[in-house]
Amino acid sequence: MTRWLTADEEQAWRAVRRFLTVLPSRLARDLNQLGLSSADYEVLSTLSEQPDHRWGLRDFAVKMQWSRSRLSHHAGRMEARGLITREPDPADARGSIYHLTDAGLELLRQAAPGHLDSVRERFVDHLTPAELATLGRLAERIADLPD
Repeated sequence: MTRWLTADEEQAWRAVRRFLTVLPSRLARDLNQLGLSSADYEVLSTLSEQPDHRWGLRDFAVKMQWSRSRLSHHAGRMEARGLITREPDPADARGSIYHLTDAGLELLRQAAPGHLDSVRERFVDHLTPAELATLGRLAERIADLPD
């Protein structure tokens, strides 16, 4: 039996759906002005979090919530731009190890201040500290639900 949404649940769900469409779109537009796509920024920033700026395809794809194929194809385009390199993974015959290049790290460093300004302008500055903390907890709770 279908559990239909109440009017309040539907209103909240529609607001969340709009938020999930509008905010990423606006942030992506701002990133494009800095010379990066949202996917580029995600790859660069995720690699930069690793102590040696290296990560194997399998674990990297899991962290990004991307398929291995999607990550591999996107990485190929970034490799052609000199932002990352790939090398065979000795522990995974079908995988690669991705490495952030100096050029990729420099582009990330150049783009980060503008991206953070955008995040503040379009998101953080519109919430009180209590609202931000609550939203963070709610987002983590939902994101951490099992598939």
